[in-house]
Formats: sequence, C-alpha cells, structure tokens
Amino acid sequence: MTDNNETPSKSAPLNRATDGPFDDSEANPVRPYIDLGGIKILPREGLNLRLEVEEQSKRIVAVGLDYADSSLQVQPFAAPRSGGLWDETRVQLRDQVKAQGGRVEEREGPLGKELLAEVPATAAEGSGLRLARFIGIDGPRWFLRGVIGGAGASDPDAATKVEDLFRSIVVVRGGSPMPPRDLIPLKMPATPGSA
Repeated sequence: MTDNNETPSKSAPLNRATDGPFDDSEANPVRPYIDLGGIKILPREGLNLRLEVEEQSKRIVAVGLDYADSSLQVQPFAAPRSGGLWDETRVQLRDQVKAQGGRVEEREGPLGKELLAEVPATAAEGSGLRLARFIGIDGPRWFLRGVIGGAGASDPDAATKVEDLFRSIVVVRGGSPMPPRDLIPLKMPATPGSA
C-alpha cells in the first residue's frame, strides 16, 4: 500500500557504488584526488577545473570541468537518507528551461533518466540555442547534479569521456546534519605543498 506522501525513490545506475559517482566511504583512499570540500575530483590529462563563485556571498556554488571539448558543471546537494532528489529536480529543470524559451526532452541515458535541452545561449556565446544535458545521480544522503555542454552534449565519443569523468567524482557529504537540497559546501583546493 502506498500513499501520496511516499518518499521519492533514488535514481542511480545499479552499479553506482562500484562505478561511481562514489560516496567518500567507497573511494580509493590512495588515489590523488583534488579535494574541493563537498567533492573530490581525480586529475586527468586535459582536464581544466574552474570554481564558480556567487558574486554576492563569494561562496563557491559549482565546479566547472572542461574536458574532451566539453564542459561539465557539477553540484553536490544534501539528500534525505531514504529517498532521492533527481526525479523532482528533473521536473523543476524542465519547467525552468521551458520558461526561458528553450526546448527539453527526457530520455534514458547511460546514467539513467536525463534531460536533453536546447537552452538560449548566453550573450558571450552569441544568439540561438545551445545543447545541454542535465544528469543526476542519487547517492547515500547526497545528490550529484551535472550539466554537460559542448561536444559531450551531442557527440557520443565525447559524451562517453564526460560521463566517465562524472562517474569518477567522489561526493563528501560529511556527518553534520543538513537540510535536503542544501548545497554541500565546496572549497578551494589546497595548493601543492600546503598542509
């Protein structure tokens, strides 16, 4: 028997615990991760990392990764222990894209359900629509959202490389209580040689 208040199920590939994205408790401790607080990134050849900072609060709100002629923006969020956030987040994203005059379709991707969207380009990108893929995975007490742009949004070879990058991310939820949907705090990586 179910009621309307049932917890949304988690949306993640069955092999998430072995193939990623990983929970901090599942990550290989000897790998040389770049520690960004709420997430850890495995360095790889050709990977460029950008931190996206909110102007007013100076808080890091997302990590941008440029790789394989693609961009991948990632954000880790706190999630309830029992349920997931991706199903609900997809609906919100779909509405947002449509409200901005874009087009969006839901499809089954290599990581589960995803949104393929044509979103209005920013002023810097020129006019017209640009393609973006919204991906998300629910983990234990966290939710990792990604937005893929550039070649990874349409080219299958680049897409595979970016999906592999997304799956190599480690989410560090931490033990402190956080309301679901709160951004897990991100920080600047330590510079080599500093403690």
